[in-house]
Amino acid sequence: MAVFRLEQGKKKILVFDTIEEMSDYFLKKWREASDMAIRHAGRFAVALSGGKTPSPLYNSLVAHGADLPWNKTHIFLVDERFVPHNDPDSNFGMIKNDFLEKIDIPNANIHPIYFNGTALDAASKYEEGIRIFFKLEDDQTPQFDLIILGVGEDGHTASLFPNHEALSEKRRLVCTVVSRGLKNERVSLTLPIINNAKTIIFLVTGSGKAHIIREMIEEGDSRLPAFLVKPKRGGLFYLIDKEAASEIDYGRNKESSAQ
Repeated sequence: MAVFRLEQGKKKILVFDTIEEMSDYFLKKWREASDMAIRHAGRFAVALSGGKTPSPLYNSLVAHGADLPWNKTHIFLVDERFVPHNDPDSNFGMIKNDFLEKIDIPNANIHPIYFNGTALDAASKYEEGIRIFFKLEDDQTPQFDLIILGVGEDGHTASLFPNHEALSEKRRLVCTVVSRGLKNERVSLTLPIINNAKTIIFLVTGSGKAHIIREMIEEGDSRLPAFLVKPKRGGLFYLIDKEAASEIDYGRNKESSAQ
């Protein structure tokens, strides 16, 4: 059970004492999104993020999700470093090892970003695959049923970094990200496709994110990338551990807290 809840418009912020409690809630939201998508469209399309934060939550899906309709679930990536899948820095490699290899999901339902040609080639091929899967016309934006995001200590999300030109992308669904501070080139979903999702869940853990979480709650007009995630019609959930929530002024926000 969340120890603190706050609703700010569509944004629902939940703070958990333990990763186990966060995992239980995450599993509940996954089931809800999956059930609704399959009931309406016959399939569930979700885009996952890599990294250390989501790993225990993906483990929860493995441990408690054997009854989930994996044959009707399609897994995409939010972003990827432009490295081979067996590289320790690969998001897909992490997701495959921690999650995909441990569930009964058809290979055809897994949609990675491939390490072929240049990063721009990979981005173009990935966008083409998304358009084919969702059967889109050229000017249409797909709607994922669920997107899982993280937040960096600099406020970035996906591979969308502060002040980067990728934040202004309006036309493309997938972009390349090159920056002097990055070890590798990146391929990332853009804000238009992210903000078109039916449900978005941010997973935030660790004291290093505490200042970002405080700013998110108390300074809602921030221009940092994570705060530009504002779904047009869908739900937005922040699942936060107590370390990441350590700078929240609970007394100041109590009146608007969702009971």
